[in-house]
Amino acid sequence: MGILPRYTDQQGHTQHTTDTTREALLAAMGVDVSDAVSLRHALQALRHQASTTTIQPVAVCRIRSAHRDILTVQSPSRSRPTPYRLVVRREDGRHEEVEGTLRPRRNGHTKLRLPVRLHLGYHSVELTVASASEERVAVQRRIVCPDSCYPVRQRLGRRRGFGIWANLYSVRSRANYGVGDLTDLAQLTTVAGEMGACFIAMNPLGALRNRGTGIGPYSPLSRLYRNELYLDVTAVPEFPACTAARELVASSTFVGELSRLRETSHVDYAEVAKLKHSVLRLLFETFEHQRRRGSSPRHDAYRAYVDREGDALLGYATFRALDERHTSDRWTSWPARYRDPHSQTVRRFQQEQLSEIDFHRWLQFELDTQVRNTATAAESHLSVGLLLDMPLGSSPGGSDAWQHQDLFVRGAHLGAPPDEFAPGGQDWGLCPLSPVQLKRQAYEFWIRLVRANMRYASALRIDHMMGLFRQFWIPSAAPGVAGAYVAQRAADLLGILALESQRNETVVVGEDLGTVPRGFQALLHRWGILSSRVLYFERTPRGTFRRARAYSNRALVAAHTHDQPPLAGYWKARDLELRQRAGAYGSDDAYRNALALRARDRRALTRRLQLDGLLHAHDASVDTVDLARAVHAFLAKTPAPLVGVSLDDLAGETDPVNLPGVPIEQFPSWSRKMRTGIDELARSPSVRTIIEPVTRARGSRNRPPKPSATGGRRNTS
Repeated sequence: MGILPRYTDQQGHTQHTTDTTREALLAAMGVDVSDAVSLRHALQALRHQASTTTIQPVAVCRIRSAHRDILTVQSPSRSRPTPYRLVVRREDGRHEEVEGTLRPRRNGHTKLRLPVRLHLGYHSVELTVASASEERVAVQRRIVCPDSCYPVRQRLGRRRGFGIWANLYSVRSRANYGVGDLTDLAQLTTVAGEMGACFIAMNPLGALRNRGTGIGPYSPLSRLYRNELYLDVTAVPEFPACTAARELVASSTFVGELSRLRETSHVDYAEVAKLKHSVLRLLFETFEHQRRRGSSPRHDAYRAYVDREGDALLGYATFRALDERHTSDRWTSWPARYRDPHSQTVRRFQQEQLSEIDFHRWLQFELDTQVRNTATAAESHLSVGLLLDMPLGSSPGGSDAWQHQDLFVRGAHLGAPPDEFAPGGQDWGLCPLSPVQLKRQAYEFWIRLVRANMRYASALRIDHMMGLFRQFWIPSAAPGVAGAYVAQRAADLLGILALESQRNETVVVGEDLGTVPRGFQALLHRWGILSSRVLYFERTPRGTFRRARAYSNRALVAAHTHDQPPLAGYWKARDLELRQRAGAYGSDDAYRNALALRARDRRALTRRLQLDGLLHAHDASVDTVDLARAVHAFLAKTPAPLVGVSLDDLAGETDPVNLPGVPIEQFPSWSRKMRTGIDELARSPSVRTIIEPVTRARGSRNRPPKPSATGGRRNTS
């Protein structure tokens, strides 16, 4: 079932998986091994399934593989020849058929050569095997994938570029509703293009509950659909025609609340959602009224979107409609009749609440439209475009887990093993996908997930890339030290990722920080996936900062990520102060030790920048603007093709957006707004000071991409 017997921790020690952990994780995957009898039955069931599976439900083959056109068959008989009929249906609709006889083999396996040489894409193989008593029909999804993902050189050529990294929810503007929106993002692409940047990156845009603790972008309700808080309600096409909506937003009550939400230091998710929904519901009513009066290109586009998304969108919209009627943040606490998405009660709910479900489908349609428009705007200013972010997993209380209960494991959470940062391990509270079930379902969910996240993305960052190879599972209610690694079918997942990357012309960046096995980065490079390199972590064994030329030439480099403080906060140890206030340190001595280590790190970074001739002040007198300028000048000297410049660093922010390991009740992660608005940043002398050496080194030759030969940048089918 993929549970690994051991792993090597960051200190080089071997950690063994206990039988207690094995039992708990197997139980989470639906396998009972609690006693000898149950264990025997479980093994017998697995062996029986293996012996009766004529062909595997899916096969992922690389284009240059010698086995690309070979089908492995489990023969129904080991003693006599068996007739068969083989039909290969290609992705383009053509099909070939051949008949023959399976010759018995000692191990029961027979190799058949397909009657056609398959090219890149998704194909189907249907095998009918006749025996004396029955006729078996088995179908295999056969995926032929490229040898690597879409290369960054296709975007940049031999040049090296930089981009602006923003937390979209934190962006201030004069027009947004108290949270950064997609119009703000479009404006940022213009500002970034004027600076010479080639991409604009942001946090995941996945759907959230937008209340309580349900605001973390890396724990979404769904990785397939987006958060309606990012909609600009005034950019919805129905807004000019909706008198009720325009009167509402002009009312004194609305204007007063909007003004308050714009001025807050932190995003008030629940109140912003309430305000936006009050307008969006009126706009949806106008949309429905216009649709009843007659079709239009916009209504045709909506119908095409709903048809494209199919049952996945229906299930998501149903979940959101049900979720609004229950106070619990977990669907497992709903009345039993609503927990099964296929129950008669849920189907009756869909019929009775069709308008409410359509509202949530319409929201996703409008999000899709605004993201597409933003991507188009980005591509007109930037040679790469939008860099989107795909989280490792989704919330166990969300729609993905509700819709696919046979696919998601409910008795375990994703996390990380113990290390110096978290001696007890980390439980991220994310719901794992069963690798066994994922393969049985021919990777349908993974294909849909990759397509959904690559649509409109010129580049895609995959959070915790190691999760495609192995994942650290922690049994529910167990401490982090009780977890174990579970192997994933990496070659299959990467093959599909590469196929979709090439078809969508999307560069892939893998976040490969933390506990990773030796050779992992080299494997990513062979698949054409850029690594992640973070200044704070790029150290020699002695603790000094590495030289610029020592950085990888196949990576995206940045000063920090969403899990670390901005440069100004790092320099002032603001994150350590906030951890102390939140009670994250066990004692004052631990806090003092952390401060001493940070002081040592400051000296080491100062020394590195001084040796490179980028900083002349001493540690104690370094101005944070000069620091940011020097750091980004240093990163611009690295051989990495892409450099990410944080918008927080350009603005001189000190507080982090996230304190990992600190509960949201003790520190308001994912909600801190920027102090400076977009318009002010665009005119700021300090921003020009910081960005000038990066622009000089990497931005002077930035050009928007040329249209592809097919007339469009990507295949979104």
